[in-house]
Amino acid sequence: MNQSFEVAKESQLHDILFNYGVEFPCGGHARCRGCRVRIKEGHLPVTEPQKNILDDNELNKGWRLACQGSVQNDLIIELDQWKSDVLSDDSDFQFSPMDGLGVAIDLGTTTLAMQLVNRETGEVLAVETDINPQAKYGGDIMTRIDAASRLVKQNEMQLLIRSKLNDMIINLFHSSNEKNSRLKRIIIVGNAVMHNIFCGIDVEPMGYHPFEPVSNNLELYTPSELRWDLNEDVTIEFLPGVGSFIGSDILIGAWAKKMIESDGIKVLVDLGTNGEIMIGNKDKILAASTAAGPAFEGAGISMGMRAATGAISTVMTRNGEIIPKVLGSEKARGICGSGLVDAISIYLDDGSIKADGRFLNGESIMVMDPVVITQKDIRELQLAKGAIATGIRLLLKEFNAEEKDVSEVYLSGAFGNYISKRSARRIGLLNFPQKKITTAGNTALLGAKMALFNQSKINNFYEIRDKTTHLDLSMHPDFTDVFAELVNFPIKREMV
Repeated sequence: MNQSFEVAKESQLHDILFNYGVEFPCGGHARCRGCRVRIKEGHLPVTEPQKNILDDNELNKGWRLACQGSVQNDLIIELDQWKSDVLSDDSDFQFSPMDGLGVAIDLGTTTLAMQLVNRETGEVLAVETDINPQAKYGGDIMTRIDAASRLVKQNEMQLLIRSKLNDMIINLFHSSNEKNSRLKRIIIVGNAVMHNIFCGIDVEPMGYHPFEPVSNNLELYTPSELRWDLNEDVTIEFLPGVGSFIGSDILIGAWAKKMIESDGIKVLVDLGTNGEIMIGNKDKILAASTAAGPAFEGAGISMGMRAATGAISTVMTRNGEIIPKVLGSEKARGICGSGLVDAISIYLDDGSIKADGRFLNGESIMVMDPVVITQKDIRELQLAKGAIATGIRLLLKEFNAEEKDVSEVYLSGAFGNYISKRSARRIGLLNFPQKKITTAGNTALLGAKMALFNQSKINNFYEIRDKTTHLDLSMHPDFTDVFAELVNFPIKREMV
């Protein structure tokens, strides 16, 4: 890949590269080698955590961990991750090299991400990310559905997203200097609403109970049908979902994490607006979406914002002093979801916030001038985390299992990659031991890349789809009681 971008001084490499599809297998905590970069020009200091992972020979050759670096000067870096097998974090997934190139696309409600992949070597040749242009019609799923329910608007939204993806694909080839004549296959994944809008399927039924799409099937296209500037022999597939809001994005993530091959129970949680959850093993898979709302993404919070420059992203304590970290090391402008969860976790520990969410004193707390957390902010987070925790509890109940029976928990998506596992456990978002929780990055994009390689293996994806049962949480007889229990914060718990 050959790409350049301009960033603010002291921006974290982790934050920059994550937005371009780089995976941080250990969550960016310097516990693995998955995000190695080589400094070709410029300087990136060696930190102590890196010395525990990289040997002296590697450090002397300019190798660093991207999760441990901030940009102090102009840099040219070589990314080790994209020079190796794209499936390197799933080493026992076997595939045969295939002819030509492929494009993997994660079509999100808010963001778009795609990668150009050499199917002969697994190398990622180029990456494009951008904001979904449909966002002007509404930031969350329900407002997007409301806008799309007016036929003219849905047609506009369809043309808008198709045109945007075409432009991004063209940019992939420009930045990689590859010929688009080598492109053979495109895999697209997304939630059910994004699927239906892209495919021109009426989304109005998804705006009311039981929130079921007219169709959520595999859709095949030729480039001319989409008005894409590609050779007509390119195969374009928008993979299917299950039902309601459970789309191909979380399904392909469950496939990438081998849920259907597991003896133990695995949990995959996408901590987005819809809070999609899948729980299962080789015998049975359950899925649900929750009304988590946008609090995890900083929306609906008085000084909330997305994880961008000026956002408080992490809050720690040292010798009793609260130390916030601001993205880009600039003056704080607001707080994003991970920072909010950290802050509330700390205030629960010191007693400033009670288990019911009320402040011990006053109506707000200043995290860092001028950023404050209000009583309403805490309530928004309680509702979001309560919805996720309730969804997990009820799915496990239908599985005839409890939290202790789960072998692995994967957190997907941008927020899932940033959140502290300790903080998530402290506020009661996740009621699992930290050792079982893994921040998994963009599992949707990872799965879409894997699907480019081997048709026989993608059949397992359809097996997952056929085996998955969707559970309507709002109709579950225990929903109200369980939510009432889990909306409050735990009084105190061991952070293990």
